[in-house]
Amino acid sequence: MSENKATVERYMEGFRNSDHELILSCLTDDVVWDIPGAFHIVGKDAFDREIENDAFVGKPAITVTRMTEEKDVVIAEGAVRVQRTGGDVATLVFCDVFVMRRGKIRQLISYLVPIDGASSS
Repeated sequence: MSENKATVERYMEGFRNSDHELILSCLTDDVVWDIPGAFHIVGKDAFDREIENDAFVGKPAITVTRMTEEKDVVIAEGAVRVQRTGGDVATLVFCDVFVMRRGKIRQLISYLVPIDGASSS
């Protein structure tokens, strides 16, 4: 496994365990995270605040089904299931585009799509 893919795998493991330190160790100081239509954040401090937010509780179940790498870009596809604060469960599929710099995540663009009928208790 390449250094870049290994970093993305550690990053995903950090989210699975709500391990802020592990996640942040995978990022450059000037990291940019975009979820089109939802938010744009810059820097580790802002990123740290979004690792766990008030909309969700518990640890997400993340399954990566494919990782593809070309030069300094890694694309991870998969699904995530997480409990919302109100008690229902959100299930989404994702495509995350990681732009890497020297083995760390410099930019992340997350494309998320809810799966129909997946918001149930």
